[in-house]
Amino acid sequence: MRTDALDYPLPEELIAQSPVERRDEARLLVLDRADESMRVDVFRNINHYLAAGDCLVVNDTRVIRARLRAKKTSGGNVEVFLLHEEEPGAWTALVRPSGKVRPGTTLQLPGNVKVVVGEHLGEGRRRVTFSESEVIGLLERIGEIPLPPYIHRARQDPVDAERYQTVYARTGGAVAAPTAGLHYTEAVLASLGEQGVRRATLTLHVGYGTFKPITAERLEDHVVESEDFVLPEETAALLNETRRERGRIVAVGTTATRVLETQFWDGKFHAGWGKTSKYIYPPYSFQAVDVLQTNFHLPKSSLLALVCAFAGVEFVMRAYEFAVRERFRFYSYGDTMLIL
Repeated sequence: MRTDALDYPLPEELIAQSPVERRDEARLLVLDRADESMRVDVFRNINHYLAAGDCLVVNDTRVIRARLRAKKTSGGNVEVFLLHEEEPGAWTALVRPSGKVRPGTTLQLPGNVKVVVGEHLGEGRRRVTFSESEVIGLLERIGEIPLPPYIHRARQDPVDAERYQTVYARTGGAVAAPTAGLHYTEAVLASLGEQGVRRATLTLHVGYGTFKPITAERLEDHVVESEDFVLPEETAALLNETRRERGRIVAVGTTATRVLETQFWDGKFHAGWGKTSKYIYPPYSFQAVDVLQTNFHLPKSSLLALVCAFAGVEFVMRAYEFAVRERFRFYSYGDTMLIL
């Protein structure tokens, strides 16, 4: 399949630069695959489309403060964007401007913390080593929330520290939020629970590769970067029980979907942990997911490819055209859709 099939025009003003005032006030576009119908609603009404016995699967990853402002001994400013911890104190990172930072250069961070920039690893990545081994705690003190590259602001708003996390974020390790979950409030989750909708949790630490566009002419030639995941025993048990009782598995986001499809075989879900580079694109036969809730994604992205695989290319692209026409808000801080 040609990648161009996942392209669409998007006016820049529809790219949400800030969240709506309340998480659950985002608009909800409900797609029904059975008759290819579309309905506009508000996210807080998502319980109207789910039923007792369904199981909502959420990704509890927490976004780390991965963006650091450093200085060279000469006084030049350098940005260090942490991507993945290789071992205590040593990370893979993007260093900007990379060309002006030689291997072996020591940078100064706030709090008298030093970081040494190592060799080039390709695609702008560098290995960096900190003077402290407990980096996650350090980031909470001196790091910034790494907002997506399509959010253009001169500086961060203090609200980002809260709103670029899900209310159920627990396990630190992501450099981008699982944005489908940003719409849930404690009230919405409580309402679903009272209705008899179960909730299961897994973890996938979203990497910077989530923003990587598909540059290959054919979808099948693209490679998705691997990301760390955990699917706990109790989650696998609850999902298998849900299936036995004929409830639906409702995946909150493409990240949860990829883990569920990775850990489903022989007719059941399996607990496990490791890395997944699961890449889902049309045609694909879903085994683990019955309902998908997801935000609106970038053109020619692996995330949009997954959504098209779930609901059909023509139907999804028609829905995107409708969303543009109706002035929906796009991307991380934007509106969302529910695909039944």
